[in-house]
Amino acid sequence: MSFQVKEPILVIGLGGVGSKLAIEAKKSLNSDCLVISNDKNDFSSDNPSVHVTTDSVVNPSVQLIRGSTYNVAEEVKSKVSGYSTVILMSNLAGKAGSAMAPVISEICKEADTGLLSFAIMPFKYEKDRIFNSGVSLKRVRKNSECTVVLDNDSLLESNPDLSPKACYDIANSAMMHVVESLGTSDITSETNILSTSKDGQDIEDSLRDSLKMLYGNAPPNSVKRSMLYVVGGSNIPVGVINSITNLSAGIVNESNSQIDMTSNAEDSKVVMLSSIQGMTKFDNYDPLGMIPQEDTLDWSTPDCSIDCELDLYQLE
Repeated sequence: MSFQVKEPILVIGLGGVGSKLAIEAKKSLNSDCLVISNDKNDFSSDNPSVHVTTDSVVNPSVQLIRGSTYNVAEEVKSKVSGYSTVILMSNLAGKAGSAMAPVISEICKEADTGLLSFAIMPFKYEKDRIFNSGVSLKRVRKNSECTVVLDNDSLLESNPDLSPKACYDIANSAMMHVVESLGTSDITSETNILSTSKDGQDIEDSLRDSLKMLYGNAPPNSVKRSMLYVVGGSNIPVGVINSITNLSAGIVNESNSQIDMTSNAEDSKVVMLSSIQGMTKFDNYDPLGMIPQEDTLDWSTPDCSIDCELDLYQLE
């Protein structure tokens, strides 16, 4: 079943990376935008914002930011109400994104809006962020009608010569290609893995790297549908496009393989969006994630730090 994007649309950006993506997506979709962050430096006068304050704590934990997000829940609800579709942009590798994404996605679900979530996962060497990103993604997937996940780590594995900044730029560009195509192509209403390659490659090499990145996130038998975005397709020979189409159809079930050539960028490469059913590598980020929800006592509210107004010294 495909996710239906309906107007009016609100794009929500969480934290620094999420806010930049949301502002860019707003321009592509001609929609409204809302920035939510615990850092006022992420705000601008051009877009409405909600400040998640952690009071005097300079370096707040993920749990404290999450608890503070619940304090502005009513304000967020009022800004979300009236929209048919919400597109949530979050970097789950960042402290703000992983803290706020479960709460904001829960609010959107309760508001009965169609929620499409974009999530960026951390590099493997960011060991202190792996667990929190896995917990957040699990809840975001549960609250969203459709989730698009891009894994920085698998992108770096396919291209070990890239710098982290180059990985960020490639990831952001790939996400924007999907956002720009929302009006012309379908996205499956479940978990989707977004994979791509670095710029300046031969188009067939780009497809190869995209597939390598995809299968670094999920086993081949879990891929149920694949959408191939051929960036700069108008500059690529038809024979080459036919070749990569046949190649991708041979790997993914031909009846479930589609191609989109709406992008007119000068540089050519492949961006692949694949629908996944079953386990992904992100399910292993939370060691307790294998426990069924019905056997979990504290599922309804994610772990957070709150002020209980006790006369006790609290460390954060």
